[in-house]
Amino acid sequence: MRLVLIGPPGAGKGTQAAILGKRLEVPHISTGDLFREHVERRTALGRDAKRYLDAGELVPDHVTGGMVRERLAEPDAQRGFLLDGFPRTVRQAHTLARILTADNRELDAVLEFTAPEDVVVERLLSRGRSDDTEEVVRHRQRVYRDQTAPLLAHYADIRLTVPAVGPVEEIADRVWSCLPGAA
Repeated sequence: MRLVLIGPPGAGKGTQAAILGKRLEVPHISTGDLFREHVERRTALGRDAKRYLDAGELVPDHVTGGMVRERLAEPDAQRGFLLDGFPRTVRQAHTLARILTADNRELDAVLEFTAPEDVVVERLLSRGRSDDTEEVVRHRQRVYRDQTAPLLAHYADIRLTVPAVGPVEEIADRVWSCLPGAA
């Protein structure tokens, strides 16, 4: 199964991706992990990404897309994958479609994790990270909303919405029950 996970920071995408990846026996591919891995290995893409990250800038689409293209070509991603953090924009969604089309593949679904802003803000603040001030966390929520609204419309035909409030196991059951052919 080939899935994209979308949701605001603090919605539990990473937690649910770990559970779902094990259940489906497919890799959870996080762009944050890809950035760290490429930078650590000092690949050409990693060196490019590091320049932007060190300057506090967003890594450009061509660099992120290159990392995703390479990762999706690996053997463990041939049966399927869970993408977390890519695409973030409609432009990146077109890049992903080109990557998949080149291999005669397509997405099965886009899982949208939803939760009230106050809930995700509280989750993030409870982590106790020094950079997670309420102002910063709420700003990240606004950025998510602004960037993601067009992406949700783009994927309307294959988007499945999962309420991401409640116990982790309950949310995992909701995810599983909404997947096409998985229940």
